[in-house]
Amino acid sequence: MLPNEAVERLHSILAHLWMIRTFLKHADEVVEDEQLIEIPRLLYDSIRAVEPAFLKGDYLTYLRRLKGKLPKLRKGAELFAREYKRVSAHTNFEMASLSLTGAVRQMEEVFVAIQSAPIEPEAHEESSQADE
Repeated sequence: MLPNEAVERLHSILAHLWMIRTFLKHADEVVEDEQLIEIPRLLYDSIRAVEPAFLKGDYLTYLRRLKGKLPKLRKGAELFAREYKRVSAHTNFEMASLSLTGAVRQMEEVFVAIQSAPIEPEAHEESSQADE
């Protein structure tokens, strides 16, 4: 998979994550939970971090930034899968958990499939964002 194809696929997955974020952000059970409220915040931060690079068509920066966010996204998905039943056993939360876990897995698969030089996470992501 070429970098531009990876970005196209990843951006579609991020759109899916945005909808999960929106559901969680407006769910009283999540809003009132100190631990789970971090999940929609994590999704927001991850999605917005790549937006400037996407708008510029800078595929390598997009991929590098998103790859840097992937470990946190994986941990967030694991946390939500482990904890959502504590706040609600409703099917909506179960499906949100499955969707989040599946989306992170798809992102990992895209990064494995990229056919160019390895994309390393930015060492100083915060300072590079400040430059924008």
